[in-house]
Order: sequence, then structure tokens, then C-alpha cells
Amino acid sequence: MQRRYRTRVAGETFEFQGLRELLARASPARSGDELAGVAARDESERVAAQLLLADVGLGEFLEDLVVPYEQDEVTRLIVDGHDAPAFAPLANRSVGEFRDWLLDYGTDAEALQRLAPGLTPEMVAAVSKLMRNQDLILAARKRRVVTRFRNTLGLPGRVSIRLQPNHPADDPAGITASIVDGLLYGCGDAVIGINPATDSVERLIELTRLLAELIERYRIPTQGCVLGHVTAQLEAIERGAPVDLVFQSIAGTEAANAAFGFDLALLRRAREAALELGRGSLGQDLMYFETGQGSCLSAEAHHGCDQQTLEARAYAVARAFSPLLVNTVVGFIGPEYLYDGKQITRAGLEDHFCGKLLGVPMGCDVCYTNHAEADQDDMDNLLTLLGVAGCNYFMGVPGADDVMLSYQSTSFHDSHYLRQVLGLRPAPEFERWLREMGIVDEGHRLRPSETRHRLLAAPEIQGGTED
Repeated sequence: MQRRYRTRVAGETFEFQGLRELLARASPARSGDELAGVAARDESERVAAQLLLADVGLGEFLEDLVVPYEQDEVTRLIVDGHDAPAFAPLANRSVGEFRDWLLDYGTDAEALQRLAPGLTPEMVAAVSKLMRNQDLILAARKRRVVTRFRNTLGLPGRVSIRLQPNHPADDPAGITASIVDGLLYGCGDAVIGINPATDSVERLIELTRLLAELIERYRIPTQGCVLGHVTAQLEAIERGAPVDLVFQSIAGTEAANAAFGFDLALLRRAREAALELGRGSLGQDLMYFETGQGSCLSAEAHHGCDQQTLEARAYAVARAFSPLLVNTVVGFIGPEYLYDGKQITRAGLEDHFCGKLLGVPMGCDVCYTNHAEADQDDMDNLLTLLGVAGCNYFMGVPGADDVMLSYQSTSFHDSHYLRQVLGLRPAPEFERWLREMGIVDEGHRLRPSETRHRLLAAPEIQGGTED
């Protein structure tokens, strides 16, 4: 059921057909929406759409679906899984009133946690379009999403790092060298995650075993993941590979996910297969998802929706599988979708806010491609803002330059900047391991490099002694 929205601003009449169009026109400017032809034509139309959106009742998002129920399994997942009792406290509020409630002193982590099952991604996308950057930071900071596999991620006062040791030839020696380097900088508590350069299942199994052996040998309280396609990981599990986390890039429509080569049934099958391995020691949150604004548009599967609303729908997919980790690879798809540092920054804050409100353990790959109008200063800014907002984890890439994926991210060193400036620490189990290994001192500071590197020559590390 579509409603027509109409208003006058500065003597000009603006009219929008249905929530899909209203959401798109209310979005802050970004190149992807312009490419798709759904963006506001100018700031006047954007403001008109935002004024109208503020008065829309939250319940309307359960009636006017931006992607048809009959055509899309993600829509069916959202609608069929909606928790009406959880939604009841806000059922009679408008989007604007929802914003006020989020920023109220009395709205705390417990209130947000209770509400999460009652929120749809379209609701949280809508309210984000009415919020300044500082609003997105403040509201997201109130919400903590804690997950567990071999350590505990997302606790207050903590920030974790994915150690990303990619190699353009999947060379085990090169990958191992990057892993050791990252560990000696105190990175890797979120996951040690390798993006394989090939689609070979044999190589995926080889790298999975490398990670499992390294984690066991060093007794590291973390998890490993080779970020191959879910079908390759499922085959690896069936062939006896020691898979910790199951990875998949996901999007907000069935058609976009089909372009990625999977559906929800396949994700369920892979999760069940990994659960049967029982490799988690503290918990069984074992799915790892990556997302990014623009993925539905790049797959020609956006149904006329704006890219940020569809990104929020991807978090509904993630939420259904109790993931350990979810991150937006915010600037990776390129300037066709997020043109410059300003748009990347805004998108990163939106993504983190929307994911956290939906109950997803959000991290962010703070990144950009070399042809975007952005630089490392923009990434420093976004890293800091997301750190203040309570983002669960970031990337640790050697030199901040991924030589396999050819994009710029955050380095091993950046974690120490963030932890110092905001008083944050690693996951507690990993932090204890860092102290026991002599990598950090009692004040959580890195020991001198010569001291850390001598640790690798110790007999117990080289396998010279047994417990």
C-alpha cells in the first residue's frame, strides 16, 4: 500500500510516491544514488523529503514495503521475523519522534536491546536520514553488541582488530610473516582473516589449516577465517578442514545475493555445518559477514531503492544468523558509489548506527580506493569518529596498503593510536595473552620491538618444549 507524500517548501511543491521514493530523496547526497537516478535533484527536494519523512509513522514501514514481499526473500525475512511486542513501545511514534527518543538521556543500552527485534532496517535507515553525524555517533555509542567464539568481542571500553595478512599469490610464507608482524603489534583479536587470491578449494583448505595450526601452536585466544565463497567453505568443511568462522559478502536484496552466488538456505546450511565442528571455546557465534553501500546497485538489483536503505537491509540478513563479526567495507566499492572522503565518512557512520540498532556486531573496514577523492587523513577522521561511536572492530593491514586487493585501509599502528586516544583495550582474553607473551606491558603498552621479536625465538614458540 503506497501513500503519496506532498509538501511545499519555499513556495515550491514537492511530491513523492511511496516510502521507497521518499527514503531515496531524503538521503544525504552520494554518487551511487545519483548514478541510480534515485537521488534528490537538489537540496530543496532533499529537505522537503526529510521534513515529510520526519512525520511518517514507524508502523507505515510494515505496510509499504520498499521491495515487494512476493519477489524478495530478504523482505520476507524482515516481515516474518518482525517482533511486534518489542516494537510496541514505539508503534505510535513517527520517524522524527524516534530520533528524539534515541537521543534522549533516558534511552540506554537496555532499552535499545529490548527494542532491536521490533525494528526493521527501513525504520533505522529512515531515522538515520534525519540525523547529523554527531547524532549517529551518540545513539550508536549507547548500544553494545557482544559476541563470543574463542574470545569476547564488543565489550565497553574495548576495540578489536582483524589481522588481514593478504598476499597476491597466497604464499603461505608471506602470509605467515604478515600474521606474525600483526601479532607483535597486538592485532588479531577480532579474527585473523585471509582474503584468498584464488577460488581454489584446495588453497582455501591449505590456508585454513595454516591458521588453525598457528592459533593452536601459539595458544592464541582468537579465531581464523579464510574469506572464500560460502560454497567453497562448505566444501572445505565437508573435506575435514578446521573451519572456525564461515564468511560471506551479503547484500540487502535477494537478487543481489543471487549475484553473489548464494541464498539464505545456503547460509543456514553452512552455519549448521560449522556448528557441528564445535570449534568455539566461549561461544558459537561463528558467521562473518561483509557488506558495503552500493552492492545492490552494482549488481543491478536495487529495485529503485537508495543504497543506504538497502545496506541496512543487509544487516537484517546478518542478524538472522547470530554472527560473530559484521563489517561494512565502506569505501571499497569505489567513487561511483561513495565519491569522496565526506561521503565515505557519512556512510561509515550510517552503517555502524543502523547495524548497532538492529543488534548486529558492527565493525568497519575504514578504507578507500586509489581513484576516490579521499586520502589517509579522511580515514584517520572516520577511524576516530567510529571509535568514539563504539565500533566493535577495525582492520589491521600491513602498512595500511592491501597489496592483494589494491586498496587503502588501516594499519597495525592505527590500533595503538585509537586505543591510546580513547583509552580502549583489546578483547580481555587476547589482552591477557599479549601480556603473557610479553608483547605488551602491564600498562597495555607495546614493549620495545627487539624484545617482542626475541619472543619468536623462544623454544616454546618454536615447538622445542611440550606442556
